Amino acid sequence: MNYDTALDRAYDDLPEQTHDEGSRLSVPDPAGETDGDFTRLTNVGAIADALGRDAEHVHSAIQRALGTSGQFDGDRARYNGSFDTADFDAALDDYIAEFVTCSECGLPDTILTREDGIEMLRCQACGAFRPVQKRSSPSAQTRAAELEEGGTYELKITGTGRKGDGVAEKGKYTIFVPGAQEGQVVSAYIKNINGNLAFARLA
Repeated sequence: MNYDTALDRAYDDLPEQTHDEGSRLSVPDPAGETDGDFTRLTNVGAIADALGRDAEHVHSAIQRALGTSGQFDGDRARYNGSFDTADFDAALDDYIAEFVTCSECGLPDTILTREDGIEMLRCQACGAFRPVQKRSSPSAQTRAAELEEGGTYELKITGTGRKGDGVAEKGKYTIFVPGAQEGQVVSAYIKNINGNLAFARLA
């Protein structure tokens, strides 16, 4: 078999891919309602449907990202504490990066499977697969680098959030920095911390 024939056969064996990335993932904006000591997310079911994930799975991940407890009720969920749309946006960005986006091709054409007791993310576009990233255990988190509101830190931007914000990681925290671009190292002022999520501005 010559080189050209072998190359053609290899391409034929690859999963079919399309390049209309913009239409692949259209997630509704979170609809939050604050009521006393808790906040409702009234469209968690619609968000889960858009992501192709189980609504209770999405709820559990949001609850973890917000660092609080809550209750799931079909298409709705509620969380102890007062949270705004930006908090839910950040939690969803975190969820999409962890449980939806392929780390090889960057597309959301993935499925979650459990193999030998390990949760795996398999991409139906490029064929790549990886174990789902797990958050640090509480004991590891206590050893994580501290982050304080009002502090300024040098951060490496390693990703881009759903709204276009730069995303950095520091210890247990996922930090959103509007105006920062992936690959940059920036000085960022921490405006607010909510659970494992932090919101900053360029210093």
